[in-house]
Amino acid sequence: MTVLRFYRREESEGGRTLRRVKQLYPQVTVTTEHCYNVELNDADSLSKEQKDVLCWLFNPPHSAALSDEPTLKIASPAETLVEIGPRLNFSTAWSTNAVSICQSAGLKQVTRVELELYYCHPDGEMEKLIGLLYDSMTECIYPKPITSFSVDVQPQKVFEVDILGKGRAALEKANDDLGLAFDSWDLDYYTALFQRVKRNPTSVECFDLAQSNSEHSRHWFFRGRMVIDGQEQKDTLFSLIMGTQQHSNQNNVIKFCDNSSGIKGMELECMFPTDPVQASCYETRRSTRHVIFTAETHNFPTGVAPFSGATTGTGGRIRDVQSAGRGGHVIAGTAGYCFGNLHIPGYTLPWEEADWEYPSSFAPPLQVAVEASDGASDYGNKFGEPVLAGFARSFGMRLANGERREWIKPIMFSGGLGSIESNHVKKEEAEPGMEVVKIGGPVYRIGVGGGAASSVQVQGDNSSERDLGAVQRGDAEMEQKMNRALRACLERASGNPICSIHDQGAGGNVNLCSEIFTTSVLFIMQRGDPTLSVLELWGAEYQESNALLLRPSDRSFLEKVCQREKCPVDFVGKITGDGKIVLVDDLSNQGDGVGGGRCPVDLVLDWVLGKMPQKEFVLDCLASSLQPLSFPADLSVLPALERVLKLPAVASKRYLTNKVDRSVTGLIAQQQCVGPLHTPLADVAVVALSPFSLQGAATAIGEQPIKGLVSPAAGARMAVGEALTNLVFAQVTALKDVKCSGNWMWAAKLPGEGACLWEACQAMCKVMGRLGVAVDGGKDSLSMAARVSGETIKAPGSLVISVYAVCPDITATVTPDLDDPQGKGVLLYVPVSAGKYRLGGSALAQCYGQLGDCSPDLDHPDLLSACFNTTQTLIKDRLLSAGHDVSDGGLISCLLEMAFAGNRGLEVNLPFEGVGVLEALFSEELGLVLEVCESNAVSVCQRYTDAGLVCHRIGTTSGFGPDSKVRVSLRGQEVLNERLPTLRALWESTSFQLEHMQANPLCVQQEEKGLATRSQPYFKLTFDPAPTPIFTELAGQKPRVAVVREEGSNGDREMAVALFMAGFEVWDVTMQDLCSGATTLDPFRAVVFVGGFSYADVLGSAKGWAATVTFNPRAREEFERFRHRDDTLSLGVCNGCQLLALLGWVGEARDGGEKTELKVSLTHNKSGRFESRFVSVGILPSPSVMLKGMEGSALGVWVAHGEGLMQFCSTEAQDRLISDSLAPLRYIDDSGAPTETYPMNPNGSALGIAGICSADGRHLAMMPHPERAVLGWQWAWAPAPLRASLEPSPWIRMFHNAAAWCQTTRERERFSPLQ
Repeated sequence: MTVLRFYRREESEGGRTLRRVKQLYPQVTVTTEHCYNVELNDADSLSKEQKDVLCWLFNPPHSAALSDEPTLKIASPAETLVEIGPRLNFSTAWSTNAVSICQSAGLKQVTRVELELYYCHPDGEMEKLIGLLYDSMTECIYPKPITSFSVDVQPQKVFEVDILGKGRAALEKANDDLGLAFDSWDLDYYTALFQRVKRNPTSVECFDLAQSNSEHSRHWFFRGRMVIDGQEQKDTLFSLIMGTQQHSNQNNVIKFCDNSSGIKGMELECMFPTDPVQASCYETRRSTRHVIFTAETHNFPTGVAPFSGATTGTGGRIRDVQSAGRGGHVIAGTAGYCFGNLHIPGYTLPWEEADWEYPSSFAPPLQVAVEASDGASDYGNKFGEPVLAGFARSFGMRLANGERREWIKPIMFSGGLGSIESNHVKKEEAEPGMEVVKIGGPVYRIGVGGGAASSVQVQGDNSSERDLGAVQRGDAEMEQKMNRALRACLERASGNPICSIHDQGAGGNVNLCSEIFTTSVLFIMQRGDPTLSVLELWGAEYQESNALLLRPSDRSFLEKVCQREKCPVDFVGKITGDGKIVLVDDLSNQGDGVGGGRCPVDLVLDWVLGKMPQKEFVLDCLASSLQPLSFPADLSVLPALERVLKLPAVASKRYLTNKVDRSVTGLIAQQQCVGPLHTPLADVAVVALSPFSLQGAATAIGEQPIKGLVSPAAGARMAVGEALTNLVFAQVTALKDVKCSGNWMWAAKLPGEGACLWEACQAMCKVMGRLGVAVDGGKDSLSMAARVSGETIKAPGSLVISVYAVCPDITATVTPDLDDPQGKGVLLYVPVSAGKYRLGGSALAQCYGQLGDCSPDLDHPDLLSACFNTTQTLIKDRLLSAGHDVSDGGLISCLLEMAFAGNRGLEVNLPFEGVGVLEALFSEELGLVLEVCESNAVSVCQRYTDAGLVCHRIGTTSGFGPDSKVRVSLRGQEVLNERLPTLRALWESTSFQLEHMQANPLCVQQEEKGLATRSQPYFKLTFDPAPTPIFTELAGQKPRVAVVREEGSNGDREMAVALFMAGFEVWDVTMQDLCSGATTLDPFRAVVFVGGFSYADVLGSAKGWAATVTFNPRAREEFERFRHRDDTLSLGVCNGCQLLALLGWVGEARDGGEKTELKVSLTHNKSGRFESRFVSVGILPSPSVMLKGMEGSALGVWVAHGEGLMQFCSTEAQDRLISDSLAPLRYIDDSGAPTETYPMNPNGSALGIAGICSADGRHLAMMPHPERAVLGWQWAWAPAPLRASLEPSPWIRMFHNAAAWCQTTRERERFSPLQ
């Protein structure tokens, strides 16, 4: 194998790594060079033409040529050059996509491409920088340039564990050597088992049993017999939780038995391709779809490697949704993070202890806060799953008893909403002869032993090498291809071929097999890496992989689908029916260390799956050392707010929402950001189950772990209460229809903690019984502690409640942004625990380094039920203009957040008697604050009073924009009088500090400064969006449009819906269809190139897609022929826009028939990261066919991209484009003028250019997503005067224009005289 190298100097600021270096060491300058290492198979060199193709692929447009030699040299003895690249033992996800691009471009001899970075920096800084420059999980330092990717590693031999000869001691040694995490009970049990059956286990069988029966997989603690303070409990934790179902409506279709839970949905009209194995027309069909939900955590991997751990946590949870029943549809995700004290350089948070030690085996909390959310966001963005809700919390405190509690081991929480067809709910039983299929990514040495590693009681007790080995790496592109193949099965008109499906997660094939096969299987695995041992192959948690059962008659269908979607698939075994699970090593020989030619695994299924003896846990309650709160005697409201508003749990989450796609799928009715300034404060997430219906689902989250430190029972009840006071702002079918996922993160096996978890669980179950809501699923992570210099540091015990329910009307939602209806907005406060003002476990207490001794609580669940039901009727009657729950930060934070969200001031006078100002404002008792119109205030108050609740009229909305003020009084005495922008700046400050670590600081400063002066975006509508009569006359002769997608595209379904609504006959067409010759573009009048991340954008945005079109002869001919017809249109959105620019279809790359230099390309946003925003775009006069009649309008629209900065080859080219009116779409500021100011212009394009067209108007390329804003409920916000004009949304006009043009040009051709 030959390795060629190409070098390119990196001129930009660099990515996440260099931003972190700059933040921590601002005086250090690091220069960078990229080196592309290209492995060729059976070829010593490339032809000049082939080398030119590679250079085109690796080199960004308008850049200097690549070099065959490094250009980065050491200029002085004081400098150091270091080479860093991926570990060589397996191909990275980056390489997988790069090779796929090369193959598509005809470079068949390229087998691997890895990107290596050369860093040059001052020698004196070497030691402290080196740890920041690379991730030891996935990368290493190269002592010299690599000449081969080969690694001299021999697979570890399979060996017998000599239990028959040496008894338990042999198993103890294997336990230590292999990191099995067997406890004493396990060692006794398995020693006795193999002595009873009179044979020794193999090393692989021991590993299998350790993973299958680990705490992670079997949940021994929740199923175990509990003895607390010497008293045996009659219930297990699991039976308590299942008991909540007795008091709730029986609407579950899946509970406690599958990868996800599910509740009854409704019959809907949905859109499907007629034949998923080939290009085909979309059609609509009626089907009954249920709502599914799942949630899990990925804490240990995220603590070791935050970015990688969070990517794979997200990917694993997505696979849980995919694997419900016989297959589920992924819709949207939620995310949450808990981490220790941040210690942001140069930004002091007074409650953080400055001299605390943190272990080197875990990433520091600041890195977790930034990079874990980066990883989860990046994975969802590339896969095409929006994140719509979440939480973030920081805590580190030495308690009154001297114990340090902190999230050293962090929480990375991931939840997901999806849907499932009614006839796919139940998995089929395995039958002899069924095919066992692995679909998705190849086998790599990653995530070995994660089920056992994450079950270690205290993290840090395992070897660091083993901990690193247990962490996985994600490949969202592969998961997306697998999802498309699975969806094709679910959507097959003749029926779903999948009989059963299970995701691969902790324990790898070990757990996957034990969970999907209730009978026996013969498993023959194929190695993807020749150095893999059988143990690694069997137990590695390599990602993006699922297992299916299907009948042999359906094999051909699955193979065709996977070929079309470029998704790997292996038929690895068959169900045999003999009651055993057998692994056959495909490279087996007699010298593998196991005598007699034994298979590495040959286990009776009952040993793996059978009912095992219940474990007993002896727990003791420990007396708590709580002290009453003591604040400074002169503490007033503003100094308290200066701390509380900066606490991560209270502060703005803008640093989380800006970088994650919140619009993909086109099914999003409510995401996190609300109000005119897109402020992240929504209480509930809402999705549609179909674009053709207003029915959908809602989810919300509750978690109160700090209150749980004061009282585990109160913390659990408050988590339930918070979840419901968040969910209440979306109309749902009924309170008793609400179901929950309960996720427990606890150091449960350490002294005192198991009893606390028991207390919390009992309290949760009792309060749910009173409320009528029920748990139907969840996960536990019971090793939430870390060792630091001999001290065991436990994380606060945490219960995350994710509630979900069916929404009869997704538009019946209420958000926190004050709207001041008719200029007469009145504020009402409805406390659930009226007259209580407890401060224990509050944000105020934490900000002064204390816990307190009395926490808020849900004392009267019946009042919460009454509050929930009354609020629901008010939402249904459309009587609430804004609403928000009281939670972290108390009533004052709730009021301020409503003001920030609406960009409006308020005047409040609280009538509470007999309470101090701190208790009145900062207590976090459950309650709601509502805004209603003055004319409805009395009747709304009366409804709450009739329900047995107290409803206080506390103030009014007053003022709008940067001059607004917030005035708060208690019993007539003013306690706060401050400008709205001043208070908002406090609330945003921590978020902006974190933004500086993940985005261009100049952009961050622009946004921070802009918030102080902005009022609202500029919107203007110059036309009637209602369709004209021509569109109703297209039936039977609809123009045909191809929605073209490449691997990694993720915006095709919402685009197809928009085109379908506009009157097109819409076809699903892949690049594979065109490259193979299976489909031609000749029958199509229009082609649309959709958004996404083709080939994960590894070589630049749409570069791989453009390479396929440019260098694949068949594809090039198809597109050139289509382009040169005069009866065709094209639209490129986002990734499609980047493609059209690279192909030269827009930007006028041709003059006088001769091809000239590429005039425009798109590169990384000025902010340096992915941007998800709802912006205002102005439409200017232009030749564009699709924008006719829309000129002069300014409309809200979603953007979601990382590379949207329009880059011109010269200022002359840019000037000509403008003078020729070929830039019809512009990002505009709040006055309606084109802008380059961030974030109104999310990418920094000159003159606010958001879209460009061809001179003849037939081709339009735009970065914003109009297809995600064609329905009024898809808009994130609109001013009151425009809201009535959003049905239909004005954006549907451009799709109507396209259909009408195609129709009229066809009519013109029909009646034109013969030539």
